[in-house]
Amino acid sequence: MAARLASIGHDVLAGSREKSRAESVVAALREKWDTRVDGLRAGTNEDAAGADDLVIVATTWEGAVETAAAHAEALAGKVVVSMANGLEKVGREFRPVLPEAGSLAQAVQVAAPAARVVSAFHLIPAAAFGALDEEMGSDVVVCGDDDDARAQVRDLVSTIPNLGAFDGGSLANSVGLEAFTAVLLTVNLRHHGSATLRLSGVDRLPPR
Repeated sequence: MAARLASIGHDVLAGSREKSRAESVVAALREKWDTRVDGLRAGTNEDAAGADDLVIVATTWEGAVETAAAHAEALAGKVVVSMANGLEKVGREFRPVLPEAGSLAQAVQVAAPAARVVSAFHLIPAAAFGALDEEMGSDVVVCGDDDDARAQVRDLVSTIPNLGAFDGGSLANSVGLEAFTAVLLTVNLRHHGSATLRLSGVDRLPPR
């Protein structure tokens, strides 16, 4: 995610619990992609949470809520994107793991109550973000309770070539997206494919 956003001109601070780990990752990305990721720099999670505009919680799903809770004060008032899916693999299928709050996005909102949490990017694998030489092809449904925050994230999605941004309504609807990820991954596993989400019969919303 950090590399993809940097490659299209965004300034991105990639955070980690230990700055040295973030520095190692950023160094590896710079070695691989050179000037294509000039806008990428390393910091701690505290640095990332203190960003001026938009924060993406891009941890594994097991750590998303804990990370949001640890930085709740710094995230207050900011647009915070939750993109995690709770999943477990059982035999030849994936099954959703949903918290008591309903979805991980809602649990992140509970953990950081003053943040403006928006869910997005659930159905795009990490490998697709990292393959900068390949064009992405998917639609992204954005959910959140704050209208302006939802619009900001749709605008961000629209800056990534070939991604479509769609308004999915309130944060409560995130449960459907997170659960559907398990279905999509199961289809791909059993059909040896790489299917993604494309919506037909509806126009994409233009950036503001």
